[in-house]
Amino acid sequence: MPSNGSYQNSNHPHVGPWTGPIHRPWLYLKRAGVAASYPLRGIWFFIQNREFWPLLLGRILPISLISFLVYLLLFTFAFLPQYAFLAIFHGWGAWVNAVVLVLGEGLVIIQGLFEGFFVDECRVDVFDAALIKLGHRDLVAPQRILFLDAPNPVRMLGKPTTAAIYTPWSIIQIVELIVFLPLNLVPVVGTPAFIIITGTRLGKLAHYRWFQIKGFSKAEQKKALRDRAWEYVWFGTVAMILELIPVLSLFFLLTTTAGAAQWTARIEEESRSPAENTAANGQTYQDDAHEDPHPDAPPPYTDYSDDVV
Repeated sequence: MPSNGSYQNSNHPHVGPWTGPIHRPWLYLKRAGVAASYPLRGIWFFIQNREFWPLLLGRILPISLISFLVYLLLFTFAFLPQYAFLAIFHGWGAWVNAVVLVLGEGLVIIQGLFEGFFVDECRVDVFDAALIKLGHRDLVAPQRILFLDAPNPVRMLGKPTTAAIYTPWSIIQIVELIVFLPLNLVPVVGTPAFIIITGTRLGKLAHYRWFQIKGFSKAEQKKALRDRAWEYVWFGTVAMILELIPVLSLFFLLTTTAGAAQWTARIEEESRSPAENTAANGQTYQDDAHEDPHPDAPPPYTDYSDDVV
């Protein structure tokens, strides 16, 4: 796919007139805090915008049931033996490591069972609809059919016209989770290290869909990942903590995806000139519903189902 424009870095850590010994650590802390906030902002975004709820409700029952059964079995049969073993080395703090260890084991099983196959399409829909909601329909339009007269961004989404992947399924990611699980055996620092290391990889995948939409080359992707490596660590760390919460992991997968879209929208707005932002965001999707359709546009949107609250 041809690139929609070469990658430009608007996030260099040393930009500014003063980069003294106090300013630089503060800048890194600020960047980490902003990036870490996006998975949390995504929760509020998802709750606030009811049109996104059907994307969750259609999948939450079967996947939550699987998650509940997986964690029930693990905490019934695996928690106490692991806690007893860890107590030899960790003392009173062993329960924290044992809980995270079991949650990590459950995450490996759940990801292997369904996440890569049943949730990715839903995450693409959340990401694309959130970008439209945030005024970036111009990014999504070349990638999929859009029903411009639909009542909300979610129902605007038609079939993708190009490959649509939010996170490429990889056995390497599951193997890494397994390999790093023993870090929880290390007293005090082991559990935070496990969450940060595995979260770092998770963070680097947050913008995979954005790279795909923009048509970035491999070199441009690597540069984008390198320029925001610090931010991806903390975005991924918070996302990892949320994913470890039993049963609610699917909900947080989708809210984190919404947070990634919010972050993407901010990057896009910062990289564009004011005139470009006005052109891209001057008309919202509600305004588009009243435009004359393009001759090549898809047929008018029709909702044949009952309205979903």
